Amino acid sequence: MMMKRLVYAALVTALVAAAFLMGTGHGRRSAGAANGAAQRQVLYYVDPMNPTHTSDQPGLAPCGMKMEPVYADAAPGASGRGGLAAAPAGSVQVSPAKQQLIGVKLGVVEKKALGHTQRLLGRVVVDETRVYRLNATVNGWITKALPCASGSRVKRHEVLASFYSPDFLSAGQALIFALGSKDRAQATGQDTNLQNSRVTQFNVNVQQYVDALKNLGMGEMQVQEIIANRKLVPSINLTAPTDGVILTRNVSEGLRFEKGTELFRLADLGQVWILADAFENEAHWFKAGQPVTVSLPRQAGVLKATVSQAVPQFDSGSRTLKVRLEADNPDYALKPDMFVDVHVPVTLPETLVVSADAVLDAGQHQTVFVDRGQGVFEPRVVETGRRLGDQVEIVRGLMPGERVVISGNFLLDSESRMKLAAAATRKTEMVDPVCGMTVDPLKAKAKNCVSEYQGQTYYFCMDGCKRTFDDDPAGALKATAEKPADSSAALSHTGSDVRHP
Repeated sequence: MMMKRLVYAALVTALVAAAFLMGTGHGRRSAGAANGAAQRQVLYYVDPMNPTHTSDQPGLAPCGMKMEPVYADAAPGASGRGGLAAAPAGSVQVSPAKQQLIGVKLGVVEKKALGHTQRLLGRVVVDETRVYRLNATVNGWITKALPCASGSRVKRHEVLASFYSPDFLSAGQALIFALGSKDRAQATGQDTNLQNSRVTQFNVNVQQYVDALKNLGMGEMQVQEIIANRKLVPSINLTAPTDGVILTRNVSEGLRFEKGTELFRLADLGQVWILADAFENEAHWFKAGQPVTVSLPRQAGVLKATVSQAVPQFDSGSRTLKVRLEADNPDYALKPDMFVDVHVPVTLPETLVVSADAVLDAGQHQTVFVDRGQGVFEPRVVETGRRLGDQVEIVRGLMPGERVVISGNFLLDSESRMKLAAAATRKTEMVDPVCGMTVDPLKAKAKNCVSEYQGQTYYFCMDGCKRTFDDDPAGALKATAEKPADSSAALSHTGSDVRHP
């Protein structure tokens, strides 16, 4: 029984001692934290929901939240060896936990050669050198119109329509007469020089009449039919000059037409042109003979094309250059007026680049946030060049190896702008009453270069001016008042304007 009491007393004593030691350690830490907070100089208090609202005294903000202190060693522009104190105005400091919460990601500024495939919009047009217009060479009327409409595919020498014209009668009869004379001359069987010369002359006459019929619009097949049968054909067939597609049809049965009327228009779509829209700064990507690829939207497979020798034409409507590409189209997959995607391989020489997501474009200037370490991010204005895909060329403002924010920079930009706006409302330049220099009150407070005299606060640029003023405040103010007008104008803030804000 006695042994149990001794063990119980020992356990109680150990627990009491442990509690005492833990309380002592906690007290020391709390005291240390309190002393550290007390040693930091508070410049002012700020509303956490509205940084432009500040106060010299702690309390509650209009939103109901507690005013947060801003310390001298954390204020933008304050003196210090590192962290936010040494960063330029507008810099923000974000803890690692908050960085993870808002999704801050960093990228490295690199100097490298860019390889990229630029995608441009293109439109398919008919190759002008493969367009055929069937115009009437004589007056006449359509006797038969076959069912070949716009969009129909036709073969070479396929009959499209038939027409009658009296102009073919005389040329056809002359051809038949010349053929008969030639046959009679050859039938005599004489092999003399005179006979041979007569046959040669008949052959020349036959060829002239054949050419006359062709020039009037008769096809080769009908001409050969007349030569073979020695008979006139009742109607003239209008045939396709090549394999292709009918673009326009202007015929119907019984239609009278005059000489020069366009009856059909055909195009050989075995090869087409593609007009790619490129801006002025993109035209140098295209070199004559350069191979490019073409793809149809939402369709698999690509086609090959070649940049033409033609000079790009400027379109004032779209403000782009029309770069001509030539593409084979054996299966007629590319049709006139169809839109396609043109993929142009682009290679730039070695240059400084960052991720496109790192650049905040405000129109007249571009900004990136540079990692300064210790969770501090500096907003820096940069000059950008060309953009290729997800990479942007940096002309000025960054150095290779620097780390920039590529994700979450919009939130950093918002906080940076709020800090700059708050600093602008607080910043009131004062004048050193001893040397006359302009002084930032926040910096003067941070350096403890502030003195009180007769209810007024005076700010100094350095400790020497403060000591001079403290030794003889009245004399320093009198000397300031007796300075010339051009200097006193600069010192006019030594009165009521230099009171503590």
